[in-house]
Amino acid sequence: MRAVCFAIAALAIALLGGWLLFGRGGVPIQTDLLAMLPRTERHPLAEIAVERLTHANGDRMVLLVEHADDATAKAAARTLGAALAHDPAFSSVTAELPPFDLNQILAPYLAHRFSLLSDADRAALTAPGYDPAQALARRLNEPFLAGIGTKLQDDPFGWLQHWLDQQPWSRSPLTPEDDLLTAHRDERTYVMVTAALNGSSYDDTVQHQALDALNRAERTMRHDHPGTHLLRAGAVFHAAAARAGAERDVHVVGLISSLGIALLLLWVFRSPGPLLLAFLSTAIGIAVAITATLLVFGQMHLLTLVFGAALLGEAVDYSIQYLCARANAGPAWQPNTGLRQVRPALSLALGTSLLGYALLGLLPFSALRQMACFAMAGMSAAYLSVFWLLPALLQKPAKPLSPRLVSWARALQVIGARLGAGKRGAFAFALLSLAALPGWWMLSHDDDIHLLISPPAHLAAQEIRIRDVTGLGNSTQFYLVQGDSAEQTLQREEALEARLQTLTEQGRLQGWIGVAGMLPSAQRQQANQAALAPWFAQRARMQTWLADAGFRAPVVTAYLDAWPGTSLTLEQWLAMPISTPFRYLWMGHSKHGYASLVLPQGQDDVALLRTAAEGLAGVELVDKPASVSALFGRYRQYASLWLLAAMVLIVPLFAWRYGLRMAPRVLAPPVLGIGLTLAMLGYLGQPLTLFHWMALMLVLGIGANYAVFLQEGEPHAAHRPGAAYAGVLLSAVTALLSFGLLALSSMPALRHFGLTLLLGIGFTALLVPMSLIVREKNT
Repeated sequence: MRAVCFAIAALAIALLGGWLLFGRGGVPIQTDLLAMLPRTERHPLAEIAVERLTHANGDRMVLLVEHADDATAKAAARTLGAALAHDPAFSSVTAELPPFDLNQILAPYLAHRFSLLSDADRAALTAPGYDPAQALARRLNEPFLAGIGTKLQDDPFGWLQHWLDQQPWSRSPLTPEDDLLTAHRDERTYVMVTAALNGSSYDDTVQHQALDALNRAERTMRHDHPGTHLLRAGAVFHAAAARAGAERDVHVVGLISSLGIALLLLWVFRSPGPLLLAFLSTAIGIAVAITATLLVFGQMHLLTLVFGAALLGEAVDYSIQYLCARANAGPAWQPNTGLRQVRPALSLALGTSLLGYALLGLLPFSALRQMACFAMAGMSAAYLSVFWLLPALLQKPAKPLSPRLVSWARALQVIGARLGAGKRGAFAFALLSLAALPGWWMLSHDDDIHLLISPPAHLAAQEIRIRDVTGLGNSTQFYLVQGDSAEQTLQREEALEARLQTLTEQGRLQGWIGVAGMLPSAQRQQANQAALAPWFAQRARMQTWLADAGFRAPVVTAYLDAWPGTSLTLEQWLAMPISTPFRYLWMGHSKHGYASLVLPQGQDDVALLRTAAEGLAGVELVDKPASVSALFGRYRQYASLWLLAAMVLIVPLFAWRYGLRMAPRVLAPPVLGIGLTLAMLGYLGQPLTLFHWMALMLVLGIGANYAVFLQEGEPHAAHRPGAAYAGVLLSAVTALLSFGLLALSSMPALRHFGLTLLLGIGFTALLVPMSLIVREKNT
């Protein structure tokens, strides 16, 4: 009856998990790798700013059409834009610029022209010896302006024009040519096309539709315009690459490990029945793990998905030990007797595993917490299936384990037990320590965030090229400027921009984008008017200068009557169409105060950028990659203490079961396995990361399981020497076939995880016989 109830509950949970995965209009797999990262900034507003910048342009593609021939590049861009514009995957596509009137762009600024001065003009106007007549002459002799230019009658001295020349749209390498945004570099022409997705970049359906549409459009473009090259940037490409990599990892880890474990179990148990039951128990564990994770978190990260495929090798351990107990019992097999036999070992093993995963769940990384939740739920369900389901399905005796495996296990066990005995044990320990010492000495560490998030090299190269050609900034480093009011925020931003201008003049910075450069503070605008006031106070002289320059009287009168004009306000600037691409830089007012963002361009030297903000009130450099890397470093340092704490916590469990004398000996194999793993990582030149230490915690838990399985199994398999250790080796090989395959993952974090587990589980499984005092005496 208990088995029937458990089976019904397991089926219900599996159906619920299936509905959570596929029944809610899209697979809830999180491909936004930034969503896996913890909050690291000191101020909550900084986190809001990070999210704001991350998603400001997250749901669009930036495409750059490249060709050596100017006409071909432009024709290819039109072809690409037309093909994308007709596809429903995109909400809007911009290739050819819509017709626009320069007067409509400039008109809003004319009322504020006397409040908008460049720093150079303001300094010149207030310096002794300034001659407006000379400024007027230079203005009249300026060459024709290809960009946004003011009319002479509206700006005869060029003061507004000089200010407009400093605006982001004027400094951009992209200029309108033939109604296309075009840049020229290295005798090649680049034309930009942007496409806004009809949905989120992290939606699987949107990804497929958008990328398929782009591939079709690119094929058409290349066919019609041979030799054309397309550069691309956008979150959708990274999300799709991450999803494809995860799917590939799941297939490699899941399919290969499943096939390997299946063949291994068939060889060991010499019957398909144990194989099916082992996978049934594991499938229940995986189904419960998926359901629990989705219920707790609402979605699954890519790391959790791939890690779940690897969990197969550990979840199968519980059923393997029960199957081994059945095989070793022979004709005397009784299901309930078998349960009593394996209960202490499985319960102790589950406790140590849950301890390791619980420590993993203490970290502030949502992906690692999901992995811990997934594992704890899955392991618990697999454990319960052994006690509540398998006995009802395993009533008959089974064939003994493969004699060849038992023979090999017996030989290894004898060698290990002898090496662990008395003085030989001390000598073996000293020899292993001596061999490991150079490896420990060679250990280093690396906390770079790219160990978690490593974009494909071809995508990273294309994005760097696009930034280089177009001047589009990088949003991973930015200044957060805060104030008690909008005016104070703009004033503080102007103080920062003065320092950034100095770096730009020194050639150490390409430039920056900020609100204050487009909307001066009221204080700055008043200073601008004050610089002009002495000259406009001499109306007669101004009339003479303008008349002598050839301006007609009505034009002169209209220009002078416009003085002093009005100041440009925040509300007016936000209402201007030309401010649309930059509005995300103004964060406005919140419970944390007013804030704006300033994006430095052409420089990623954190030390230099931080120097520019030193001593400025309300200005903070936010460097998300650096802050996450620093967090990795802190928790990597804590991880060694957590590992030591886990060892200390396991000792009372082992002492309670095996006594104070035996507990250290039973714990020695996983501890030695961890030491040898660290040495091997040193020899391999692998810098330690947080993920290596997290894997070592699992090595401790899994390795302790093996020691427990051997200690508990030996008395019940005395009639078949080596059979208990054969079961341990079987568990170890299944774990290596799953966790070890993570070393082939496309994700750096999982590669480190997998390599550490591969080494740690392998070493521990070979060292486990050294804990057998009784076996040592009998050999």
